Amino acid sequence: MTTEVHVPNDALRAVRIGLRMSQDDLAKALRRAGAESGEPNDASKRLVQRWEAGISRSPRPVYVRALEKVTGLSAESLGFAPQVPMGRVQGDGRGGDDMAPSPEGVASASADTRTVQQAAEANYSGVWLSRYEFYSSGRDDSFEGRHYVVLVQHGNRLTGRSLNGASSNPDSPLSLDLTVDRNVVTGTWTEQTANDGYYQGASYHGAVQLLVEPTGRRMAGKWVGFGKDFDVNTGPWELRLMDTSTSKAALERYSIPPE
Repeated sequence: MTTEVHVPNDALRAVRIGLRMSQDDLAKALRRAGAESGEPNDASKRLVQRWEAGISRSPRPVYVRALEKVTGLSAESLGFAPQVPMGRVQGDGRGGDDMAPSPEGVASASADTRTVQQAAEANYSGVWLSRYEFYSSGRDDSFEGRHYVVLVQHGNRLTGRSLNGASSNPDSPLSLDLTVDRNVVTGTWTEQTANDGYYQGASYHGAVQLLVEPTGRRMAGKWVGFGKDFDVNTGPWELRLMDTSTSKAALERYSIPPE
């Protein structure tokens, strides 16, 4: 008999924590968003728990639209599998059920399970100061981007999201999706620039590789990504641990622009 293994949705959890919301707060926000859009939903704390536990991987469209409105991110960025019309799963009839997960989602869960079993013992969850440098060809100068980022770890996976109001460039949220292999951290980054900023709301993404210092309180390495003219650029990037707590009090303390 095969036992189904659920892989936690750390991307959704990191975004929720970054928004300083409890699971109940997120459910209430989803219900408000649905009502404001003319699409009422029955989002509950239990449903959010199911999403974060990985039990439900493909929310119904009414929930997807509410999630995207509340977080400003796509369903895929929130850790959910692409929608596949497969009919509803039999449930309690209150509209709180998700669609059956796609075969791709099941295969991914099996792969992630094997990866989790190989995870390092170190835990890097907490609030980190992210700093990277980049050269702007249009301004012929070098600049630095700083964010307070909350990292959430499950096994050897690290998911990061900048805290609200915690960026040196206002309204430029940063997301990280990383994998830990002993003292090497590798993954991808995405930053949505401010609509009224120099880059006029453009979204940039790329790869990053960092080495963790023996103390476990600093990661340093390089990023790579494309520039405004679609040329490939690179530069230094580091993360410094500020607080191992992800409590509401800790998140509020770092929801300010880094100095």
